[in-house]
This record gives sequence, C-alpha cells and structure tokens, in this order.
Amino acid sequence: MDLLYRTEELLGELIAFPTVSADGNLDLIAWAANYLKDLGAICDVTLDETGQKANLFATFGPEGDGGLVLSGHSDVVPVEDQEWSSDPFVMDDREGRLYGRGACDMKGFIACVLAVAPRIAEWPLTRPVHIALTYDEEVGCFGARALVDDLRAREIRPAMAILGEPTMMRVINGHKGCYEYTTHITGCAGHGSAPDHGVNAAVCAARYARRLMELEGELRTRAPEGSPFSPAWTTLNIGRIHSGHAHNVIPDHAEIDWEMRPVQRSDAEHVLAEIDRFAEEMLPAMLSVHSEVAITREVIAETQGLHPVKDSEVATIVSALTGANGLDVVAFGTEAGLFQSLGMDCVVCGPGSIEQAHKPDEYVSRDQLSACLHMLQGLEKHLT
Repeated sequence: MDLLYRTEELLGELIAFPTVSADGNLDLIAWAANYLKDLGAICDVTLDETGQKANLFATFGPEGDGGLVLSGHSDVVPVEDQEWSSDPFVMDDREGRLYGRGACDMKGFIACVLAVAPRIAEWPLTRPVHIALTYDEEVGCFGARALVDDLRAREIRPAMAILGEPTMMRVINGHKGCYEYTTHITGCAGHGSAPDHGVNAAVCAARYARRLMELEGELRTRAPEGSPFSPAWTTLNIGRIHSGHAHNVIPDHAEIDWEMRPVQRSDAEHVLAEIDRFAEEMLPAMLSVHSEVAITREVIAETQGLHPVKDSEVATIVSALTGANGLDVVAFGTEAGLFQSLGMDCVVCGPGSIEQAHKPDEYVSRDQLSACLHMLQGLEKHLT
C-alpha cells in the first residue's frame, strides 16, 4: 500500500477520536497500543490520577539506553464557538489539504509515525525506537511531565527525541518556557463609604499587577547575550484581572491571570521570588483589618523551555534528512523542554503550520505529510 495513502487513512481514524483535553484520550490510546502491539512493539500505557487519560510509550528494537523517541501529544483544543466548513471530527479532503481538528496539531505527525511503524518493526535496529503519545499538552504538558517522571523512575534514558509539532518541517532547537499562574486575593467585603472597614481585594490586585509590570521592565535588562529569541528577553503578561460586583461594594475577592515566557530558568526564579516576597509584604496591612485575608499563587502550568545546544546529533540527522540549511527557534511552547530535562537531545520538527493550529478548518497538506514521511524513513540508516 502507498505510504502516503496509508498515512491519510490513519489520520482520518485519529481525527475521528474527539480527544479534547477536557474529555480524555483513552479510546485513541487503546487503539494505538493495539496497532503497535500487533507490529511487535512493547507497549506501556500509564493512566493519570483520574483514570480518564493515558500516555502510551511503545518500543521497537533492543532494550537499553541511547534510543530515539518520536513523540506527539494526543489531545486537541475544543471546537466550541468556532465556525467550521465541515464536521471537525470527520477528516475532509479538499484540494490537497486534509481538514479536521488536530490535523496539524498534531495528529498529522502521529499518523506519519504510525504509517512508518511497520517498517520500523522490520529495521535491524542497533538502538531502540520509542513512540510516545501523551495527554494534556494543550493544558499544561501534564502527560509529558508524568511520562518523563516515569522514565526517570524506570531508569530509561533515550538519547534523542523528535517532537512533531507543526513547524512546516523546519528544524527547531529552541523555544521559551511558558509559566502560567492565577493569583487569588481574599479581602474583606464592606460598604464603599467606609473603605477602612474592609480590605479591598481589587486595590490589592492593582498593586500586585503594578509590581508584576515593574518586574516585566527588569526582565528586559536580563536578556542573555546572543539570545536567539524575539524578543530576546523573558516576557511577562497579565491576561485577566477580575474583581468586584458593584460601584459601592468593597470587593472581597480578586483574581489575576498572568504568565511569563522565560528564556532562562533564573529569570523565572527571580520573578517568582520577588512577587512572592511582595505578597508577603502586603499581608500585614491586610491582616490588621481582618484575620482571614490571603494572597495565594496557583500554578496553572510550568512548561520548561527548549534550550539550544551545540553539536546536537539529532539536529544534524534531521537537518540532513529535511535539507534544512539551519536551525530555528519558535515562540510557541512544546513538551521538548521536559524531554531535554531527562538528558535527551531534542528537536521539534513536524508537518503543517502552527498558523493553522487551534483555528476552525485546521488542516495539513499532503505535501507536508510526504516531507515528514521522507524524514522518518531516512532515520533507518542512523538507527541500524
């Protein structure tokens, strides 16, 4: 069977699984595990705490360290409030493009890997090839974090990883981290005419936000020399502030959603230490009015960045197979930093464009799938 045609078949099956992060991915993982087991892979399926989501880690070839991971996340973003030209969970073929939720982000890459898997099973591998499918990338990379912890506990140490996020098959060796938080401020309600008798959570939120913006200014001066990113420094953004119900009521609660995209871990450590210290300094004045006030910082997600490294074997291999003339960095985050934390040499390279991800009528082109298949098949000479 033609490999591209088989890839399209598999992509259609993958899109038909509505693996929105909130709903789980068990059916897709069970289907993929059975498919790979039939090819001779050793498959480990690990559930999350809810039992509704799972990672799949499948292995071909000899046991031991030094292998290659081909990784993709199985979850997709919701389709509510989006106007699609066709059913988002039924693949639609139009003018060389294959449409459906997850088509490029990132079931297109997964379909390519599964299509090539029968050939991988026949390669005389000298080091293992692992296929990793994770959950909850879209909401915080929780599946990859659990997978990396599991591999660390089992002392499994692959040497390289290719993460197939949509890059138009450009070879990416760096991206910033993404740290997301919600700060909850509990004050004390009261009448607006007597501000000293309450603790105004909205005012406290404004002070907290002002300190965040001061830190944002400091980050601009901390850009590492030669930083490849644009902008070169760690960014900080306040996405939402919510508090209060009426003009004449002292609000007793406020929330601030904020994030930062660090180019280096020390920047994140600096911001968190400074903003937590500022919160502690605010508390005594609040407590002097009421004993049950609080400022708490909730961690929504802390996704590590992918730090560019010199003399990368996997970057050299993938660049040769794709014909890339150089390595790039991107603004969006991936699971690659988590794999890198385990000591893996990582690149991000996959079919489709990030410009299509998360949008209605998401698609991946046949040309991009063909380019990905060419790259995956070319790995044989580097692993056998």
